[in-house]
Amino acid sequence: MKRSTRGLLYLAAILPAALLLLAFSYQLGMHYLEGQNRDFWTSLEWAAETLTTIGYSDSHWHSPVMVLFVVIAQFMGVFLVFMVFPLYVLPFIEERFEARLPVTLPRIDGRRWVFIYRYGPAVAMLIDDLRRFGRRVVILEEDAATARRLLGLGLNVVHASLGDEHLDLSPLLGAEAIVANGEDHDNAAMIFIAREAGFQGRIYAMVDEPLHRDLIAKAGADAVYTPRHVLAAALAAKAGRRLLSRVSGLQQLGSQVTVTEMRIHPDSPLAGRALAEVQLRERFGVNIIGQWVDGEFQPGISGRERLAPGAIIVAIGSPRGIARLGEIATPLKQGGAIVVLGYGEVGRKIVELLRDTGERTTVIDVQARPGVDVVGNALEQATLERAGVREAGAVVLALSNDNEALFAASVIRGYAPQVPLIARVNQAQTVKRLYRVGTDFALSISQVAGPLLARQMLGETYVSLEPTVKVVGIDASSLAGRHPLQTGIRERCGALVVALERDGKLIVEFDEEERLAPGDALFLCGAPEALEDCFDAFPALRPRSPEPANVPGAAQSN
Repeated sequence: MKRSTRGLLYLAAILPAALLLLAFSYQLGMHYLEGQNRDFWTSLEWAAETLTTIGYSDSHWHSPVMVLFVVIAQFMGVFLVFMVFPLYVLPFIEERFEARLPVTLPRIDGRRWVFIYRYGPAVAMLIDDLRRFGRRVVILEEDAATARRLLGLGLNVVHASLGDEHLDLSPLLGAEAIVANGEDHDNAAMIFIAREAGFQGRIYAMVDEPLHRDLIAKAGADAVYTPRHVLAAALAAKAGRRLLSRVSGLQQLGSQVTVTEMRIHPDSPLAGRALAEVQLRERFGVNIIGQWVDGEFQPGISGRERLAPGAIIVAIGSPRGIARLGEIATPLKQGGAIVVLGYGEVGRKIVELLRDTGERTTVIDVQARPGVDVVGNALEQATLERAGVREAGAVVLALSNDNEALFAASVIRGYAPQVPLIARVNQAQTVKRLYRVGTDFALSISQVAGPLLARQMLGETYVSLEPTVKVVGIDASSLAGRHPLQTGIRERCGALVVALERDGKLIVEFDEEERLAPGDALFLCGAPEALEDCFDAFPALRPRSPEPANVPGAAQSN
């Protein structure tokens, strides 16, 4: 029985008892204190009129005790009116009209669906990718408010708990894969239950504590990820030049292809020039797939558009080409220490990676603990001065709260406008707000975890770069004999050719003599609409069949 129903039943039992007690008390009071007799029904009528605050005609009392009794009864009636409806009646009515949450797993024919245990930022982008690639997603969510919100978004959600003895998990046997995204101990329980039920598919798990990776792998997970550590590595790579060769770029589509974001500095030779004029594809083998302008991401930059000073471009290419582009897009960083704001799990990992490569770091945190160099509030100028923020090589915001990160970014950007500012966030939608206040690079945990899992499940066929930009691998046999950049794909549908795969080797920089051959695969990049236009304009082109890919940074179990 639901809580609101039980509350309403309790109310239905308590109110008559209170009414009778008040009626008998009034009857006795009138007899002994006022010397007047009232029969039971008259007394009951008075009690009902008092509790409901309607009023009555029997209003002549002389005894002070009786007057006080009546006043208390009147206040009690007002109290009940204001408490009964919002606490008992309204919740009951709301539940009757709200959509009922499913409490049992659906049985879905076929194996093209994925089961996700617990929703969160780490799987938000993955769900979008799976749905775009034709996979159905079923989410088991234990929090009712979250489940209702997901249901309102049109997702298949089941509101239940693993501890529910009536929960039937047998439909899991038909799933293609399971993603465990709860607490570490809950993930282990989920995996044990699934394997006990006979699930033979692949299971992927997210963990908060790195020490739990092996334990969860032994429980039956095929791959275990610590997305916070991957996030820390990506942030450290942007902050430290010495780490750049070891951890390159934001997301990787293979060891030879890197995706990254960089701000066009006002003093850069690229600032104010048209994309066709600077010839980045020809000079560096790099494609610009979009840019952040006023906090909004705009995919598909044409050759006529100019690279605005201060704009953040999203580039894809080889690590060497990206590094060469970075040298002219953004001036060399200053030689000062890298300031890390926040010393939680992500902050500690960032500092560890930077120090392992010889970078100097200064840590700011509100709590005095081992590893913290400056104790204080980073929103105060005195704290920033003690940390040497204006002379820093970069500032990394490793705060756990998105609102704090946004506020800190605006303060630091005003205090030190020339220092590179890098931020970690939880929700992907906060990224554009950080760019709007002047952050040079921002990365959310969903942008890290989503592509990792999507690449495992879907292979390199379909990978997210930005919320509105995708990479798809196609069989290019129908384009044999043409140069990869002279297929007409960009001119006819606005998608970019970013890489060529031949005999298991990925080619990013094309020679003039390069020609496509039967069996080659091309990687196209663009907005989902542009990619669909490509398949309409070139009927012979189709996405390659996805194959699970091995991703570095995950614990694999045999």
